[in-house]
Amino acid sequence: LPAETSGCKPPDGGWGWMVVLGAHISIGFAYSTPKALSIFFKAIQEDLGASYSEIAWISSIMLAVMYAGGPVSSMLVNRFGSRPVVITGGLMCAVSMVTASFGNSIVYLYFCIGVIGGCGLCLNLNASLTIISKYFLARRPLANGLAMAGSPVFLCLLAPLNQYLLGWFGWRGSLLILGGMMLHCCVAGALMRPVVALRKQPQKEEEPSRSSSADPKQGCMAKAKGFLDLSFFNDRGFVIYLIGNVLYIFGAYAPIVFLSAYAVHKRVDEYSAAYLLSIMGFVDMFVRPGTGLVANSKWIRPRIQYFFSFAMVFNGTCHLLCPLMDTYPLLVAYAIFFGVGFGMVFALIFECLMDLMGSRRFPSAVGLVTIIECFPMLLGPPAAGFLVDAFGDYKYLFFMCGAVILTGGLFLFVMNVYNYHMLDKEKRADSGPVEQYDEVFK
Repeated sequence: LPAETSGCKPPDGGWGWMVVLGAHISIGFAYSTPKALSIFFKAIQEDLGASYSEIAWISSIMLAVMYAGGPVSSMLVNRFGSRPVVITGGLMCAVSMVTASFGNSIVYLYFCIGVIGGCGLCLNLNASLTIISKYFLARRPLANGLAMAGSPVFLCLLAPLNQYLLGWFGWRGSLLILGGMMLHCCVAGALMRPVVALRKQPQKEEEPSRSSSADPKQGCMAKAKGFLDLSFFNDRGFVIYLIGNVLYIFGAYAPIVFLSAYAVHKRVDEYSAAYLLSIMGFVDMFVRPGTGLVANSKWIRPRIQYFFSFAMVFNGTCHLLCPLMDTYPLLVAYAIFFGVGFGMVFALIFECLMDLMGSRRFPSAVGLVTIIECFPMLLGPPAAGFLVDAFGDYKYLFFMCGAVILTGGLFLFVMNVYNYHMLDKEKRADSGPVEQYDEVFK
């Protein structure tokens, strides 16, 4: 196994900050690319004659594949380490954009951008998240916040850059240039040096593991079972987290995919519409590390699940109010508040899972969560595009997304109250007989 899975104590600093930088880059491309590609959608739609629903499938397939490949990515990280996995993911992303630039049908873009690009982003995302959990423990919320800040930073840069490239080179030339830029993920992967164990395990402890893995079929089945561990569904806290996350993911990305088109529909020029994504990303850029600092405080850290539900409620409320924003200054205000809510959620989303499962079970848990989340990820933007095609108005997609996210946030809050109450009750029940035994012998 690579050194990063050897169970050594997290260094909580040192080269870990360079690892955070690499994760910042790879996570930035992973989350911002499907959003920033929406700048090209209008041009692709006119060139290939696609509907709103059909064009939305590009981002949906890319995101769904990125999430669905979680268990496979986790197995690859466990076998080879984060560094080669991220480098491979960067190469796949570059190939996907270059080949997509030659596409003449929407189905071809589904395969190149959606499937190949989604696989590359999946390798980048899961490997980066896993190695952070190996390098940090006490400072893990801060490290996660800084790494996840890559998404808004890159969105802030890519949105206006894509609009500029579109004006000069068209969507085909822009995808070709974007493919070259995504090779930076290979550089990011090179920074992800495995954690060096402080001491070697005794030889006697290694021998049983070698004999137990003598049968290749049994070894593969054991690994697959470990990364699709259905025993997580017996954990009440995990099930609550998963349901709330599924509701959030369904409505999370459609407002981003259609924000630029919605602004153009409100008679905002294309460059100003693209800057709405940059404004959102700029706000998100500062909110994520700030949220990481707040989440690491003594008062919030034990209540991080409630903080997460508040962030979701705030995010859903913003979407419900968006149809009232019919001028550019009001749309800028919406982009600012959207950036705040979105940044809070994604600074906490994996930290809350680590808080529930622990760093040792996190790779398996995140693999299972991401493969389940691929379904709402796949259906959300096309469902929103269908509403636009059916009613000819964007407001209904914002109503749908806001209502679903708000429901997920309220569900998390109420069920976490119930879960913590039940945990306290179970803890008292377990300690009850011991206390009675002590009282008898006083």
